[in-house]
Amino acid sequence: MVPKSDKKIPVGILGATGMVGQKFISLLKDHPWFEVVCVAASRKSAGKRLGSLTVYSVEDDIDIIAKKCRFVFSAIEADREFIKKIEESYAARGLPVVSNTSAHRWTEDVPMIIPEINPEHLDIIAVQQKNRGWKSGFIVVKPNCSLQSYVPLLHAWKNFDPKSVIVSTYQAISGAGKTFDTWPEMENNVIPYIGGEEEKSEKEPAKILGEIKKGKFILKDGLKISANCIRVPVSDGHMAAINVQFGKKATKERLIEALKIFKNPLEELDLPSAPKLFLTFFEEENRPQTKLDRDLGDGMGISIGRLREDAVLGWKCVALSHNTIRGATGGSILTAELLVKKGYIK
Repeated sequence: MVPKSDKKIPVGILGATGMVGQKFISLLKDHPWFEVVCVAASRKSAGKRLGSLTVYSVEDDIDIIAKKCRFVFSAIEADREFIKKIEESYAARGLPVVSNTSAHRWTEDVPMIIPEINPEHLDIIAVQQKNRGWKSGFIVVKPNCSLQSYVPLLHAWKNFDPKSVIVSTYQAISGAGKTFDTWPEMENNVIPYIGGEEEKSEKEPAKILGEIKKGKFILKDGLKISANCIRVPVSDGHMAAINVQFGKKATKERLIEALKIFKNPLEELDLPSAPKLFLTFFEEENRPQTKLDRDLGDGMGISIGRLREDAVLGWKCVALSHNTIRGATGGSILTAELLVKKGYIK
């Protein structure tokens, strides 16, 4: 049930002192459903003040946080095994965990959600709870920020049977948790390597675009992705240049139409963070542009342009997403809203 405006759901933020945690606080400040009542970070930050709230320890104060919150967002920056252990500890205490981290993306019974693409994957939560003996707690994750711009296109074009994809992403420095003040060497510079990004970009779509059968994930078969991930001197916004080979015949008109008539499963749910238009196609040859278009739909929209024929794979285009909003905190908040609407968060 959606909360009344005068009775918001109390939530906590794990990893609240980091860049992503701070973004959560900013985006949730005036949220109509959620109210941040707990913030937690490492032991060295415990006891400090973050605005009007005292910082708890993500390790030592789990029971206190569990009593104060209905669910938590996880933005912990630490070793993967440590994050997995902490997130599981919160879920075991009965708290749903909506994670922005990569720790549980490939855990067998944990769904990796882009709400407009695979909301039905939330069905695996019941399996997860049964496997672990959890009654009300569970873990849901969002995918990597690098693939937010092109996986929606592949989904919108699924009737044309995408077979091979070559994608080059041009990723903003905020994706590394940096600003130009903290990373001056990025000014007038391009770095052709981002650790771990290419593997995530190539493999995570198979889980997102896959399906659940008999309580298990079946990865998307027959789709090959080759990714190049490059850091560019932009504050926010990940651009992608995409080349696609389809198994079925496509025309420019039909591909554009598929984007424009895409049936968004969130349309009837009235979720506060959902953009009015998930996919925006630009006819102009010089759009989308990072500075002009990253904030479409309050940073939650995906923009596409320059769709044209490709002599090698058949078709190519560019797409853009806001990495710290759609690709990180905003995507997690939208997932939490979906969980509330579907009754997973009471």
